Amino acid sequence: MKVIVFDNAQSAAQYAYNQFEQALKDGATTFGLATGSTPEPLYQLLRESDLDFTQATSINLDEYYGLSADHPQSYAYYMNEQLFHAKPFAHHYLPDGTNTDPLQETARYDQLIEDNPIDLQILGIGQNAHIGFNEPGTSFNSKTSLVDLTESTIQANQRFFERMEDVPKQAYSMGIQSIMSAKKIILLAFGENKAQAIYDTVEGPVSEAVPASILQNHPDCYILLDEAAASQLNSENYERVN
Repeated sequence: MKVIVFDNAQSAAQYAYNQFEQALKDGATTFGLATGSTPEPLYQLLRESDLDFTQATSINLDEYYGLSADHPQSYAYYMNEQLFHAKPFAHHYLPDGTNTDPLQETARYDQLIEDNPIDLQILGIGQNAHIGFNEPGTSFNSKTSLVDLTESTIQANQRFFERMEDVPKQAYSMGIQSIMSAKKIILLAFGENKAQAIYDTVEGPVSEAVPASILQNHPDCYILLDEAAASQLNSENYERVN
């Protein structure tokens, strides 16, 4: 795990963009994508670039259970708005939030991941250190599943919905084992509200109580932070980039 601290989120996003550019040059064909506010600076850079993904495949981490792809708060809608309308991929995959048969949907998604090994995976991190929607206590051996979101995650997602009762309580999520199968992982985290999760991830023990801590065991993982997210870390454990 390599931890790098930048002056701001935009500088970290530029570093992540450079990794995308290099991955394409090196022949990467499959990119694991994340949603939420954290990757938006990266997606803006990708939209405005001349990078060509028309021969590439994307696989997203998760989707809210019960939301259709055309729902304004679905992750399918988000990805189209943030990236796909400007940078089409040959194939892009997300879980189907309208599939009410979890066994069928999770098996379908696991097969997609097996058929399209991920070269570069982008991650955010929740305030409780979840990755994807793999909440604390999730097995490190997990694959795609229908998960019950914790109260803290539901509260964090409330800002995207008009009413609290509209916030989904479940989601389909790629599992931790599937995330760890990616050849390279880049986790982005910005803001003081992520500082505790980052400390637990980087300096704490590897524990299923801290899902992101498993990244300590990945052979090619980058943690890209702004100063606020890195505020609780020992400076010996990260590289500083101006």
